[in-house]
Amino acid sequence: MIEQPASPFFLDCDTGIDDALALAYLLAAPNAELVGIGTVSGNISAAGGARNTLDLLQLAGHQDIPVAVGAHDPLVGSFRGGAPHVHGANGIGEVELPTSNRETVSESAAELLVRLANQYAGELRVVLIGPLTNIAQALRLEPKLPELIAEITIMGGAASAPGNITAVAEANIANDPEAAAEVLAADWDVTLVPLDVTMTNVLEEGHRQELLATDHPMAQALGGMLGYYFGFYVNQFGRACSAMHDPLAAAIAVGGIEVAIAPIVHVEVDTTDGPGRGQTVCDLRGLYMGFPEQPGARCRVVLSLAEEFAPHLLETLQSDWFPEAAAQSVSTLDQEEAVLSGR
Repeated sequence: MIEQPASPFFLDCDTGIDDALALAYLLAAPNAELVGIGTVSGNISAAGGARNTLDLLQLAGHQDIPVAVGAHDPLVGSFRGGAPHVHGANGIGEVELPTSNRETVSESAAELLVRLANQYAGELRVVLIGPLTNIAQALRLEPKLPELIAEITIMGGAASAPGNITAVAEANIANDPEAAAEVLAADWDVTLVPLDVTMTNVLEEGHRQELLATDHPMAQALGGMLGYYFGFYVNQFGRACSAMHDPLAAAIAVGGIEVAIAPIVHVEVDTTDGPGRGQTVCDLRGLYMGFPEQPGARCRVVLSLAEEFAPHLLETLQSDWFPEAAAQSVSTLDQEEAVLSGR
């Protein structure tokens, strides 16, 4: 693990199953201080994602972190209902969490981000693991936002890999291409963690069982959620396992995992209404020359890792970095049945 001093982080998410893993990772990482969370419609509605986030924070013993509800609809069009076939109707694999008595803050997610960016000017790091609507709105609220943010990491897009919502488009980008185009065109350096690397780093059933066996309600809840998630990925991989989209982006953002190939290239988002809508067009023509510098390029696209991610993820989630939390019962669906039924 690459040691770094603790830095303030803002997480923007659409709290489904892999978002929950990313949240748990950021809470456990010793070099990250999570100071705010915004939610956006994607895997589930922004309001539903906020409820999941509040309940997860209570389960993990971190009830002091402000959570703000963000955009329900994308910049263009309307929210299309989420992905219950992937994440369950409640967004977290039908796992039932104890309900937090906390409510969201009165600010919108964009307003919370702008306030924290000013509070931690030059220090705040932002991890984006849902559609980018809130960030586009924050840029409109505060045009100087790029000067205030230290670093931005986005889980989204596909450079050479196929898309997961269309043949070429990844879900976070495709759910709001206009917002993604604005964010990637802004005057800041961005790290993009696309399907090329998240689909090639897989969590297996043995890893899920390790979480279920961990004596902490958060780990057990995550293990329960993954049973549902694995059921979806059976049709992708031919076995019960899952990609690790959002937690991988979180780990790269905090420097917990080393990347191998991550060229800085020009990236544009297709905002047309044709079959390419939502595609991240990454200029990888320098591949055969070892990716020479592209003048004016601002986007680091992670294509491969220097080490396996699953062991690091499990080690972090099972660490003693979580504070003590009262034992709480967590009810789940029969996960074995869920996997067999492909839910």
